[in-house]
Amino acid sequence: MKTPLKLLLPLSGLLALSSPALAQELAPPAMGEVGYILNTFMFLVTGFLVMFMGAGFSMLEAGLVRSKNVTIQLTKNISLFAIAAIMYYLVGYNLMYPGDAWTITNVLGAFSTTTLDPVGLAETIPDLTYASVGSDFFFQLMFCATTASIVSGTLAERIKLSPFLVFTVVLTGLIYPVQASWKWGEGFLDTDFGFLDFAGSTVVHSVGGWAALAGAIVLGPRIGKYRDGKTVPMPGSNLPLATLGTFILWLGWFGFNGGSQLYMNTAGNVADISRIFANTNTAAAGGALAALLASKLLFRKPDLTMVLNGALAGLVSITAEPLTPGLGAATLIGAVGGVLVVVAVPLLDRLKIDDAVGAIPVHLVCGIWGTLAVVFTNGDATLFGQVASILIVGAFVFGTSMVVWLVLKATMGIRVSTEDEVNGLDWAELGMEAYPEFARS
Repeated sequence: MKTPLKLLLPLSGLLALSSPALAQELAPPAMGEVGYILNTFMFLVTGFLVMFMGAGFSMLEAGLVRSKNVTIQLTKNISLFAIAAIMYYLVGYNLMYPGDAWTITNVLGAFSTTTLDPVGLAETIPDLTYASVGSDFFFQLMFCATTASIVSGTLAERIKLSPFLVFTVVLTGLIYPVQASWKWGEGFLDTDFGFLDFAGSTVVHSVGGWAALAGAIVLGPRIGKYRDGKTVPMPGSNLPLATLGTFILWLGWFGFNGGSQLYMNTAGNVADISRIFANTNTAAAGGALAALLASKLLFRKPDLTMVLNGALAGLVSITAEPLTPGLGAATLIGAVGGVLVVVAVPLLDRLKIDDAVGAIPVHLVCGIWGTLAVVFTNGDATLFGQVASILIVGAFVFGTSMVVWLVLKATMGIRVSTEDEVNGLDWAELGMEAYPEFARS
């Protein structure tokens, strides 16, 4: 049985490096091919990890909503992922990475579908210093889907399924990739403002937060959430499930931040990826512990949901720059995020903005904080560049999202009836329940 040449070449290179005598007989492959293979492999593996975050969001939301609304959250999460995959293929990827094919230079990318590398790279000369198109597309798609997941949790327990899915089409196909092109597609935020956002505290997380905030304002709070000037707690159905979801997200974040190094073709890049992993982990730890202590100080007893969101807050906070900090700085950046969540949740309630899972404090507030924190550890960042970019992205995403939500409200209606909300969206929207052995309550 013959060994395929494309498998044999990397092997021959390793053998050549290990034996001087053999090196004279078998010339090693060009380093470009080895780097291409390693980078492609990194995108695929880290992409798998980021995809698994979809399971984390699903479990977190299922645990933090009431039992009568669990199935609808699971339906939204599997559906939004599928929508993101199709829309990113149809238009999103090339809008985000237009190369030289800008529709409006450095502002609006190309409206075209994604084309993968030919089978076996037949008769082509790919950019062997980078990675396959398929692996890059797959990896970047996962970030797009993550943005939509953020919106899902905020609007839980009172939004209709159909308008939410329509909004997801617009968010993943247009809003997210357009603003992402301004930074990661070498658009004007990158070239003119020197904006730094390593893995997306602003480009991904605050974008989801802005879209969720607009939706929450248009949609309004859940029935009974605010009564006689007080906030009425609406405990989640399954805190063990929410905790599992948080651990899954924590795990997936290593792919989110680590894969954003973009290269694994040198010892230096591999060392940087390991540094990113370590900083990502300690930021989450700092956020969790800070939220635990802050919730005890403010509420007299530690609040598990705050601790869970504190860990996520630490992860969001470090995402804008997980490479340059040391472990101590990364811990402090995450800890500030954990405190911000504990403060922001009751602040939103005072404003009567109902966020069912705390996604706005985690992803928007800490996304902004993490983007600002870059100036403390990366000498290439400027305060003006970071602040201006936050404001530009925020204005664009919040403004366009608000328009879309208002159009959907006027045409389709976005909120379920009072009766359906009381009975639960599982029964009203789907006719099925996550826990059918229990009476609806």
